[in-house]
Amino acid sequence: MDRNSLIYQTCVKILEKELVCAMGCTEPVALAYCAAKARSVLGEIPDKIEIDVSGNIIKNVKSVIVPNTGGRKGLAAAAAIGVLGGDENAGLEVISKVTDEIREKLSPYMEKTGILIRPLESECILDMIVTVSRGENSAKVRIANEHTNIVMIGKNDEVLFEKDIEEKPQDGEEPDYDLLTVKNIYDFACTCEIGDVSGVLDRQIEMNTAISEEGLKHDYGANIGKVLLSVDDSVRTRAKARAAAGSDARMNGCEMPVVICSGSGNQGMTASLPVIEYAKELKADRTRLYRALLISNLITLHAKNGIGRLSAYCGAVSAGAGAGSGIAFLRGGDENVIAHTIVNALAISSGIVCDGAKSSCAAKIAMAVEAGIFGYEMYMNGQQFYDGDGLVVKGVENSIANFSRLGRVGMKGTDKEIILMMSEH
Repeated sequence: MDRNSLIYQTCVKILEKELVCAMGCTEPVALAYCAAKARSVLGEIPDKIEIDVSGNIIKNVKSVIVPNTGGRKGLAAAAAIGVLGGDENAGLEVISKVTDEIREKLSPYMEKTGILIRPLESECILDMIVTVSRGENSAKVRIANEHTNIVMIGKNDEVLFEKDIEEKPQDGEEPDYDLLTVKNIYDFACTCEIGDVSGVLDRQIEMNTAISEEGLKHDYGANIGKVLLSVDDSVRTRAKARAAAGSDARMNGCEMPVVICSGSGNQGMTASLPVIEYAKELKADRTRLYRALLISNLITLHAKNGIGRLSAYCGAVSAGAGAGSGIAFLRGGDENVIAHTIVNALAISSGIVCDGAKSSCAAKIAMAVEAGIFGYEMYMNGQQFYDGDGLVVKGVENSIANFSRLGRVGMKGTDKEIILMMSEH
């Protein structure tokens, strides 16, 4: 593929945009970022915090531990630590440099500060507004659609910044995700100049491997990674355990960063760690690993793009299909093998629902990776799902579109019911 072609440049831009660092689950961290921005605009520590959030933010913050909060969960803790110790210029690493002194102040601050939480009726699945005040002064920040996409900043009665929620960056800065097809991804991965992508991939390999090792060494959540390794030590099990262990740690307060994919650390780990483990087993060189990770990450983004950042459809399903595709490439699979791996994997695991970020995400990740690996093995054994088998239709792009429609449109009612059930307890 020509290095100067639109497809090539788009793939590079998408990787640079998507494979970024985050510490902690991205929804509470996005809320902490929003709160830190609001405090910065106010110019002082507020004594009142108002949080208005869409249902999916409530769902994904409710049960996950927020790093640097002493094991606290929930919206109030995320906003409070963002206000007290967040770096408003650090994006999804907003609370990565919280000091011991700030951590000690968190509990008394939350006790004496009025923190009001309200559900936000919004057309946006990802939507949050944080209003902070002290005395007669107040500041408000809104984030919508993407985790760091600030669409409004206000102070007192003045709007300091505002843009349309759907507004895209000008001058071609926003890459066209519609150019991601299985064919284009495969061609790019096979021909890419490694120097154009090694930086983001090296960071993904280093950070995600480190948090996975942390999850296997210590006691986090349900210890899914450890449980898997207690069964056997095959590469297939290790691949699942590696990804699950990273999630074990991350969902349960580990303060190590990860490199995310499609706005999610869990998806970033699912797309990368199984591929890294198979590359070790197969003794693949670094370049081969890079190309396999390009396939895995970009397939994950392609499969998830038509669904959206948040939904009732578990994002690990898309990332598991991505991981299976990267593993297929490491084992010599071509574009055709990868296409069938994706379809088989999505047909197997597309019913997994997202009921928020929490310990069981690690187990769902393991099952999604299993589906990706099994989808590849099916095809290598002459088996596949055909047009008419449920949501599978002829052509990989058509099948991806169908499963995307399921997550984006078909599961809207499911999402509302999940949020309602979670809010009752």
